Amino acid sequence: MEIGPGETQMLMNLPIPVKGLKRPVNGRSTFMRLKVRGKTDDSPPASIYMASLAQFAKIEPDGRERAPTLEEWQQLLDNGSLAQPRDQIPTPPEQIGGQLIYSRVAGVQKGAKWSADLVDEGKDFLTIPDRGKGISFPISTVRAGTLGTKQVQAAPLIVRYPDTAYESHGNYGVYYDLHLPLLNITDETQKVTVTLETPFKEEKLSKNGLIFRQPPLDFPFFRGTVRLRYEDNQGKNIVKYLHLWHRRGQIVDPLVQLKLNPKSSRFVRVDFRYPPDATPPQVLTIKTLN
Repeated sequence: MEIGPGETQMLMNLPIPVKGLKRPVNGRSTFMRLKVRGKTDDSPPASIYMASLAQFAKIEPDGRERAPTLEEWQQLLDNGSLAQPRDQIPTPPEQIGGQLIYSRVAGVQKGAKWSADLVDEGKDFLTIPDRGKGISFPISTVRAGTLGTKQVQAAPLIVRYPDTAYESHGNYGVYYDLHLPLLNITDETQKVTVTLETPFKEEKLSKNGLIFRQPPLDFPFFRGTVRLRYEDNQGKNIVKYLHLWHRRGQIVDPLVQLKLNPKSSRFVRVDFRYPPDATPPQVLTIKTLN
């Protein structure tokens, strides 16, 4: 797509139908990866501004709905106001105590990729837990919900509307690339599972660890696709795409179950883009079965 100086182009003009829905949710989630360059490879890229807008469909004389034109979108951008009613004002990061209000995320976050080797401290491998035990790595935490780690993983917003969230709760759109070099140091064959989970949010971890509930609360807290790459028990390289739907506190099936021979290792890689249809926290759990 070529955009001339002072020119506007449309990337998408799509409907958000709500008629007939049990819950008329007026939302559309979109992921796009865009690159900008100048007229030649040596010239610097120009400044590009992007807007995401929504308005009611235009009605034709015969009663049919039509999509707004580029000119109508431009008029809304120039003269329209922000969506109403506004959400609650967020709690400033420096405030201690009192009610914590996250508010809606509406801005540009810092960072686009989270790459991590999940290993023992100072090592290049992860020793699998003892039988019947597990270890969980938080990969999406927020203020007052760090699961005992005191590590807030929500990205700061470098540009935001003044009445919206200070952080990107959930790191929406961030690419997660997680490497698990699993090592069985025992003299026995072990069965190991790798699971992406959505436990209840806690700041101080409970005595018995992460909290789940059966049945879970009937509200989706993670809904998106993850890619899994590993070597199966026959030595074959496997690539799997799994669409996950987690309710809050739901006990879910593992992404994969592997058999590790004595004194052997196995490499697992999990990657995904954090979906907009998600709410922290999430953890990646490695468990050795009894």
